[in-house]
Amino acid sequence: MPNLKPSTKTISLRLPEGLLESIKIEANKRDVPYQSLIKAWLAEDVRQHRQS
Repeated sequence: MPNLKPSTKTISLRLPEGLLESIKIEANKRDVPYQSLIKAWLAEDVRQHRQS
């Protein structure tokens, strides 16, 4: 059986340039793409708020 990835949807999100730069710097420190870091942070925040 092939490895299936969960379906994803492309969105457009406007961020202040300074915030995006800070995210890119943090992603670079962790050696991950900045989009992946944003997804991980969002997923973690949603999990935490659902447990509250």
